[in-house]
Amino acid sequence: MAESISGLKRSHRCAEVTTNEIGSEVTLMGWVQKRRNLGSLIFVDLRDRSGLMQVVFDEPVIGSEGFEKAGTLRSEFVIAITGKVQKRTAAVNEKLATGEIEVIAESLRILSEADTPPFPIEEDSKTKDELRLKYRYLDLRRPDLMSKLMLRSRAVASVRHFLEEEGFIEVETPILQKSTPEGARDYLVPSRIHPGSFYALPQSPQLFKQLLMVSGFDRYYQIAKCFRDEDLRADRQPEFTQIDLEMSFVEQDDVIDVTERLIARTFKETLGVDVQVPIPRMTWKEAMNRFGSDKPDMRFGMELCDISDVVKGCGFGVFTGAIEDGGSVRCITVPGMGGIARKKLDKLTEEAKGMGAKGLSYITIGEDGAIAKCSFAKFVTEDEQAAIVKAAGAGANDLILIAADRNKIVWEVLGSLRCSLAAELSLYDEKEFKFLWVTDFPVFEWSDEQGRYLAMHHPFTMPAEEDIDIINTDKKGEARSIAYDIVLNGTELGGGSVRIHRDDVQEKMFEALGFTPEQAHERFGFLLDAFRYGVPPHAGLAIGLDRMIMLMTGADSIRDVIAFPKVKDASDLLTDCPAPVDAKQLEELYISVTEDERSEV
Repeated sequence: MAESISGLKRSHRCAEVTTNEIGSEVTLMGWVQKRRNLGSLIFVDLRDRSGLMQVVFDEPVIGSEGFEKAGTLRSEFVIAITGKVQKRTAAVNEKLATGEIEVIAESLRILSEADTPPFPIEEDSKTKDELRLKYRYLDLRRPDLMSKLMLRSRAVASVRHFLEEEGFIEVETPILQKSTPEGARDYLVPSRIHPGSFYALPQSPQLFKQLLMVSGFDRYYQIAKCFRDEDLRADRQPEFTQIDLEMSFVEQDDVIDVTERLIARTFKETLGVDVQVPIPRMTWKEAMNRFGSDKPDMRFGMELCDISDVVKGCGFGVFTGAIEDGGSVRCITVPGMGGIARKKLDKLTEEAKGMGAKGLSYITIGEDGAIAKCSFAKFVTEDEQAAIVKAAGAGANDLILIAADRNKIVWEVLGSLRCSLAAELSLYDEKEFKFLWVTDFPVFEWSDEQGRYLAMHHPFTMPAEEDIDIINTDKKGEARSIAYDIVLNGTELGGGSVRIHRDDVQEKMFEALGFTPEQAHERFGFLLDAFRYGVPPHAGLAIGLDRMIMLMTGADSIRDVIAFPKVKDASDLLTDCPAPVDAKQLEELYISVTEDERSEV
C-alpha cells in the first residue's frame, strides 16, 4: 500500500550525491530501476532524472520490517529512502557517475506501486516506436530520451540569455490568426461566434513580427509554436517550435552576425562545442551546381560535376537531348564502388526514377584504373568515355553516376544519391558540426502543380536591388532575393530574409505573384495599412528549435527531442487524437460531417 511523503524532504537527486557526502545522511526519491535480492542483502538501483544510485538494504540496519518491505519492491515502484553514503563494498562501476558510492538504507517508504511496464525502461530501447509513443510517459523515463529534453531546456535558456543581452524583447504573438494560404496548408479553427468563419493556427509569426517592427520594438524574439498541415518526415511535425527573430534598421550581414554568435554561444554552453565564426557562405546557385541541394552537407566531398560540354557532341541521345532541351548532364564520382553489383545499380536507378528522372547512366572503374563497364558504351567512343572519366576526376575502383535531364531533376537526383551513398560508405564523421550560410536565393520558384511562379520564401522578401526591375518580366525566374538559410550537416536549420519596406517594390511583388491589388489587400490588408504609417527597414530569421536539438543530440528524428510528438499521419497515439467530437459541438460550430467522411477518419 502506498505511503505518504508527509514530513520527508529530499536532500539530493540520485546522481548529485558524490564522494564528498561519504558518511553523511541523505534522503533520495525516485523509481526502482532494478532489484537484486541476495538473501542477506537487497540491492536496488534507484533512478531519477539525474541518474542512478545503488541503495543497499541490510536487515540489521533497516530492521526486519523494512527489509521485508524492500523485498516487495519491483521495477518502477516509486520510493523514498534515507540512509548513509559509503564507499561501495563491491566492485566500482566506472560507467556510473555514482559508481564509487552507495547508500545504506535506514528507512524506506513505498510512495507508489507500479504495474509491470509494457517495455523495459532502459537506454537504447529496441521497442517499436508505436508502443513507445502510446506509453510516451514511460518512454520519457528512459535516461537517453530524458537527457535530450534536458539538453533542449538548457539550449533554450542559453538562447534566451543571449538575446536578452543583445537587446531583444520577447513578445508573444497570437495563436488564432487569419488564414493567408500561400505555401503550406493551414490548420483551421472554426469560430462559434462567427458562423462559417475560421481562424488559422500560425505557420509562423511572420506578419505579426513585422508589425512589431512598425510598432518600434526594434528587436523582437519569441520561442514560437507553429503549425503546418503538411506531410511528415523525420525532421517535420505538424506542430513545431522555432526561435523567431526580427530586427529594425539592419541589413543581411547584421542578422547573420547575431545568428552566428547566438549559435556559437548556445553550442558552447550546451555541448562545450566551439563553432568557428564567421560561418562560410555560398550562393544558392553555387550550392545547387556543386551539391545539387540548397542545404548541402559539407562534411564530405563527392561534388557534382557538369559534363555537358564534354558530351554535347557525343552520339548518346539521352545526353544530347537533355542539353538541347535546356537541361544538363552532370555526374558524381563515388569512391570505392567500382565493383558495384548490378542489383545495387538497378536499385539506384529506381531511386532516380522515383525522383522524376528517366534513368541513370554509369561508368565503373576497375582496380587497374581502366574503365570496366559503361552503360552507354555502344553510343560513345572510347575517347569520349575517357574524357568523361577525366572530367569527373575518377580513379581506380570508383563509380561514376550520371544524370541527364532538366536541371531541377538532375540536381535532386544527384544531390540525394550523394548524401545517401556518403552515409552508406561512412564518408563523414557523424559527430562533426559543419555549418554553412546559403544566400542569394531566387525570388520565385515555378510550381508545375499550380502552373505559376510562387514566392520561394514569402511575398515580403526583398529582391536584390539590381533585380527589382526584372521581377515583372519574363526573366523573373532569374531574380535573386536578399534571403539566407543557415544549414547544418545537410539540414536546413533556419532561414530568413530582408523584408520589403518600400511600397513600390511590394506592389511589384504582388503583381509578379498574380495578386490583384484587391486580392493583396484582402489577404494582407492589415499589414499593408500598417506600412502606411512609417515602416523601418527590417529583416529577420527563424531557427527550427526541434531540428537544432535533433542535430545537437545526434537523434534520428525530431520525435526524440519533443516531449509528446505526433506520428507520420499527424496522429497522437498517446491521447488517440484527432478524434470525432460530439454532434452538439459540431452543431454549435455550424459544421456538418457526413457518415462517409466519419468512416474515413
